[in-house]
Amino acid sequence: MNILVNDESHHFSQPLTLLALLDELALKPAGSALAVNQVIIPRDNWPAHLLEDGDEILLFQAIAGG
Repeated sequence: MNILVNDESHHFSQPLTLLALLDELALKPAGSALAVNQVIIPRDNWPAHLLEDGDEILLFQAIAGG
């Protein structure tokens, strides 16, 4: 399964949920927002939302600073 994450290609041997994708990429869900094919997916749906071959994921992470 091939998907794009922030315009970077990734290959996975089996389907993943959005939450599993974050785990595979060693990213924490706190402070993150995800869009699949330009549609924002609510955080409550991440554990059940299965990704499909060719999906394009945009990952936004809040950055604190000052």
